[in-house]
Amino acid sequence: GQTSTGRDLAPRLAFRLGTGLSTDCIDLSIDPETKLLRQTKPVYGGNAQAIFTCDTMPQVVTIRAKAMSPMERDDSRKGEIIPTKVEIDMAQVRTKVTEKVKEEVTGVKLEDAPVIVSGGRGIGCPEPFKTTLKELADVLHGAVGASRPPADNGWVPEALHVGLTGKIVAPDIYIAIAISGASQHIAGCSGSKNIIAINKDPEANIFREAKFGVVGRYEEVIPAFTKKLRELLAG
Repeated sequence: GQTSTGRDLAPRLAFRLGTGLSTDCIDLSIDPETKLLRQTKPVYGGNAQAIFTCDTMPQVVTIRAKAMSPMERDDSRKGEIIPTKVEIDMAQVRTKVTEKVKEEVTGVKLEDAPVIVSGGRGIGCPEPFKTTLKELADVLHGAVGASRPPADNGWVPEALHVGLTGKIVAPDIYIAIAISGASQHIAGCSGSKNIIAINKDPEANIFREAKFGVVGRYEEVIPAFTKKLRELLAG
């Protein structure tokens, strides 16, 4: 997987095996002629996708989290489990963990949330993330996220940053509030099944990525939206 462990292990493994490596893939398929693995991954900051093939064996790739839906279980398939004893000589290990920093996030973990309510620079200050956005997220049993500017400004913890240099998410519903839609942010949420954009700028790039959009000030739209959802869920 395209995790911190995967990003560390995959290149070491590829080097030891004398083969190539593709990281952060979002789709895999087999070329019918060459039988090689076709590896699709975002390029140019998420603005385009490219397909790579590696002509060496074995094929080594890392996959972006939730980039692909799991296959249906097939009980007819059988495999052999081969127990293997691994002995590690710690004297040969030249890397060491110097510090562990635990994410200070309560509630639903961002990567696991079925609904994410994210805010951007247009939110204006830290408070709405704790009130307006959190209230909507709570009604939908989701989590609060953010684009890079709020995280850089210290409005939210870095753990809530969604984007190319933050968390890669793929929820059922991604609500982007006051987010312009920079390619670096889209790269982090493009796997969402439904993107809902709320922005006062009708020309904001986020509307090109959204399935549904509302042009308006979030201060007016979100409280009304939250109130209506509560009424519908209560009924």
